[in-house]
Amino acid sequence: MSQKPEVVRPVKLPILRNPFNRSAIVGFDRDYLIDETGNRFPVINSIPRFIESNYAGSFGFQWNLFRRTQIDKFNGTSISKTRFFKDTGWSEEDLKGKRILEVGCGAGRFTEIMLEVGAEVHSVDMSNAVDANFSNNGPNSGLNLYQANLYALPFENECFDKIFCFGVLQHTPNPREAFNSMIPFLKRGGEIAVDVYPLTWRTYLWPKYWIRPITKRIDRELLLILIQKIIPVWLPISTILQKIPVAGFYLSQLIPHANYTKRFPELSRAQTIEWAILDTFDMLSPAFDKPQRMEDLAKWFKEEDLDILNCGRGDNGLVAVGRKR
Repeated sequence: MSQKPEVVRPVKLPILRNPFNRSAIVGFDRDYLIDETGNRFPVINSIPRFIESNYAGSFGFQWNLFRRTQIDKFNGTSISKTRFFKDTGWSEEDLKGKRILEVGCGAGRFTEIMLEVGAEVHSVDMSNAVDANFSNNGPNSGLNLYQANLYALPFENECFDKIFCFGVLQHTPNPREAFNSMIPFLKRGGEIAVDVYPLTWRTYLWPKYWIRPITKRIDRELLLILIQKIIPVWLPISTILQKIPVAGFYLSQLIPHANYTKRFPELSRAQTIEWAILDTFDMLSPAFDKPQRMEDLAKWFKEEDLDILNCGRGDNGLVAVGRKR
């Protein structure tokens, strides 16, 4: 690992760093990126891999199976686009020509939106969901994909105009530290947008958290089979419950699954079932699920010298957007 290779062809990788010793990535030799001290990182399917350990295997499994489910151009909706611009408060002009770090890209539902408006997108995922993203959005001159750990990102400091991280922080071992780990890579005056699941007195009344200690330990393929069998039974029941005035929403929450029948009426029945299977698996399989209080989310921003532009309810829980001083 410590010896420099005999032949290194120079490449233009000005923002890449070895995430473990912070040395610059200076070239490549066959199928490897090489840093200035000779350490090598494999490039597989055109994607650099900076990963040492992986607690996000369930996400790679789900996004490669359901790689097109939530991608607007494949499902014929604008659900992802609407959520992106509504929750970030950004406009298309805000993104055009900007260098954006997307942390936790999954299959690329939001990567697609940023590429469409002309952003230079650097998308990271800890899992092999990056392969699903490449399948959906690559090759594209504006897209740069990396498999890397959120806690060890392979970039130089202060090189991004914006950082986008949705659906990720609550699934890390320490959401506060995960948030902190992104801030050094944001330029002064740059903006960061994150969301998290909300923590309130009602959170742990949701049966999802009663059964997760069991479901997260079940073999993921077996869990998916169980969910595929039970969703067609649960979905019509919860849909009926949702129609009950006042109490309907709370009654439907007693069934631990995702139901978008009312929320996204533009989805076909088959799509609604597929989204329910995907997001129920997404709820029950991850190793970590750590919701956060709104006041704590705001505190994260303040302690990192970020001016809060928005902190409140979002499409998937709590969302906060801030600007680096």
